[in-house]
Amino acid sequence: MSRSRFRADLSVAAVRCLAALALATFVASCGERQQHAAAPPPPTVTVSKPIKRTLFDYDEYVGRFTAVNSVEVRARESGYLDTVDFKDGQIVKLGDLLFTIDKRPFQNTLDQARANLEQAKSNVVYTKADLDRGAQLVRDKTITDQVYEQRAQAYRNAVASVTANEAAVRQAELDLEFTELHAPITGRIGDRRVSPGNLVTGGTTGNTTLLAIIVSIDPIRFEFTFDEAAFLRYERMAKLGHDVASRGAGVKVALKLIDETDFGHEGRMDFIDNVIDPSTGTIRGRAQFANPNGLFTPGMFARIRVPASPPYEALLVPDAAIGTEQVRKFVLVVDADDTVRERYVTLGQTTSDGLRAIKDGLGPDDRVIVAGLIRARVGQKVKPVQEGASPAQPAAAAGAAQKPK
Repeated sequence: MSRSRFRADLSVAAVRCLAALALATFVASCGERQQHAAAPPPPTVTVSKPIKRTLFDYDEYVGRFTAVNSVEVRARESGYLDTVDFKDGQIVKLGDLLFTIDKRPFQNTLDQARANLEQAKSNVVYTKADLDRGAQLVRDKTITDQVYEQRAQAYRNAVASVTANEAAVRQAELDLEFTELHAPITGRIGDRRVSPGNLVTGGTTGNTTLLAIIVSIDPIRFEFTFDEAAFLRYERMAKLGHDVASRGAGVKVALKLIDETDFGHEGRMDFIDNVIDPSTGTIRGRAQFANPNGLFTPGMFARIRVPASPPYEALLVPDAAIGTEQVRKFVLVVDADDTVRERYVTLGQTTSDGLRAIKDGLGPDDRVIVAGLIRARVGQKVKPVQEGASPAQPAAAAGAAQKPK
């Protein structure tokens, strides 16, 4: 190969190499421009400041309702049951007629007692007249003093007989009155335990016949038990002047039934027992609730919420804004540079409107991400929008409102 031809081939190869290098550089620069052009904007998230509210911690216990008054209706007199004057399960008022026992034997006894009383009164009139005549005769020495004393004794016996017969009449009237059994309290009566025509045993002994049971409805009590540690905590806070569930404090409590989600029924503590049960280590507490519509029934289970701390100012965020990292809880906040930061927090109680109290780890001016959490990453820039504002509102204006002066 000639030297001139070798030089020509070398020049062509060099030109081709330079062209390929230029083409690669051009393609790389185009890719970089495409990457810069395809970079997404910062994600939009909704932020909100924590809400300030006065709260208190609480404990929850399970218990059951008990009637304020419960009465077993039993007969005071024995006899055959004549009538039943109520419907099973109805509401009865104080003084309503419930049962009637056959009155005829008791009416006969009363009539006889009244007749004996009239006879005793007649005897008093006779002996009084006889005694008055004897007083003149003894002055005239017509009768002896002994005869006069006999007449005086007869008069005193007649007066005593009147007193005894008056008592017998009152007892007979009372026995006749007891043949009608009236409601001793206002409340709901159960079913009749004895049907008309059956013999009823009355009196004050333990073998009397149970006829029905009445329980009061409004108000109603709720009894529950709590452990010794909780009792000591309540008592110590009460001695510091805090209005919590101490003995006789009468503080407000809340209750919910087994089919309810909110503690929507309010009542007041009215009693704590004077001893701790040694077998369980618990003590009995009691609260009282209004029950005008009769919804609460004795024996019904429910859950009660009792204050467990003095009132305190708390910061609240939506419960959905709280994340979990193993055993730690955190919230995502947006700092002054619109960068997402993670804040570990200590949680408090949950409110009925879905907010969670934050005891530690969060400030009142922090912007907490409450929506768009799935788009937020720690250390990432975001576009914060204040809760309630339009997403089109400039993020800089929203962020400027959060920066301290």
